[in-house]
Amino acid sequence: MTDKKAQVIGGGLAGSEAAWQLAQAGIEVTLHEMRPVRKTDVHQTHGLAELVCSNSFRSDDKTANAVGVLHEEMRMMNSVIMTQADIHAVPAGGALAVDRDHFSGGVEQALEAHPNITIIRDEVTALPAPEDGPVIIASGPLTSDSLAASILAETQEEDLAFFDAIAPIVHFDSINMDVAWFQSRYDKGTGKDYINCPMTQEQYEGFIEALCVGEKMSFKEFEENTPYFDGCMPIEIMAERGPQTLRFGPMKPVGLTNQHDMSRPYAVVQLRQDNQLATLFNMVGFQTKLKYGEQVSVFRTIPGLENAEFARLGGLHRNTFINSPRLLDEQLRLKSQKHIRFAGQITGVEGYVESAATGGLAGRMLAAELKGETWVSPPNTTAHGALLSHITGGAVAETFQPMNVNFGLFPPMETNKKLRGRDRKNAYAARALDDTNSWLNS
Repeated sequence: MTDKKAQVIGGGLAGSEAAWQLAQAGIEVTLHEMRPVRKTDVHQTHGLAELVCSNSFRSDDKTANAVGVLHEEMRMMNSVIMTQADIHAVPAGGALAVDRDHFSGGVEQALEAHPNITIIRDEVTALPAPEDGPVIIASGPLTSDSLAASILAETQEEDLAFFDAIAPIVHFDSINMDVAWFQSRYDKGTGKDYINCPMTQEQYEGFIEALCVGEKMSFKEFEENTPYFDGCMPIEIMAERGPQTLRFGPMKPVGLTNQHDMSRPYAVVQLRQDNQLATLFNMVGFQTKLKYGEQVSVFRTIPGLENAEFARLGGLHRNTFINSPRLLDEQLRLKSQKHIRFAGQITGVEGYVESAATGGLAGRMLAAELKGETWVSPPNTTAHGALLSHITGGAVAETFQPMNVNFGLFPPMETNKKLRGRDRKNAYAARALDDTNSWLNS
């Protein structure tokens, strides 16, 4: 243990990664997690780094996908989140998906075993004062009302929020595999990482109608004007945008052939393995705010899911974040209270990996500060640097909304040759990993 101490509030992916990076740098860390003392509306357990919406970390392609690049950069930075994700991975084609319970357990065990980390189960109800020492707020999109009120009182900002909707999970043995079949789109990965449920045009049109007329969860008064984030749009909201929207989204049939009769389906519902035992599969892209009874009746109209048994039905929760470009400096510190840093989804990054990555950066920043070292941020040509730059000034504060990592956040390539398509992505990815390596070595 050391005489250099820090606090981290929130035991999700960002908080867990922040605590790990601090501890690895020799800093004594107290990690506060309010569960199970104070429960949330959507968490199922009190485990650290619990995955709520999905078990997927998205693409693991480090050669041509910004998320895959972020994965690899985190591995280069000895990320506890990526280490445990790799250990507890389940088949998912070109994506990285995990057994969510084993993953959470692995992260918690790693943190509990670290001599520099103390985990306290309590609710922090207000921002710590300067005399309490430096702190990282990684309380996530489900920040408790009391802490959120304290943050808003300090920042004097209006609350920004959107809804995240949760996709249902189905028991594998209730899926009719005489109708459905295993296949990855374009046979990526093992070629058989997803269960596919086919639809004819008539079945698809009936399904769209059922989604649109199905009874939805009602909003509370304070939630009525909260916008959705496009990356987590409820399936019925997408359906309302036009009858063909889903066929060009999560239900697109391209790259798939019905293995029972070699026909090309009009539309397809895909399910992805959710645990290592392959007993649970989640409905890909089927986030929903339909009422529970409606979900069962509507989703059982999908061919292959006529007798589906649900381990978890879809749900809806509010996601709160601060206006980071206005409130935070380039080191994720609150401009009005420099002993406070923010990390994770509360900063306005969207996605498991992005949240964990900002947690890791916040941990490294604070460790450098406590050790009297000069902090140099990763260049914005890297995935970490591009995200950091976006939320600390790259985004327009007046229109700030949650953002996934993508190559659109990276500066253009300095080349006379005009790169297109995959060549462009390859170049961005290679530059990012080279620059990350140089940054870490320097």
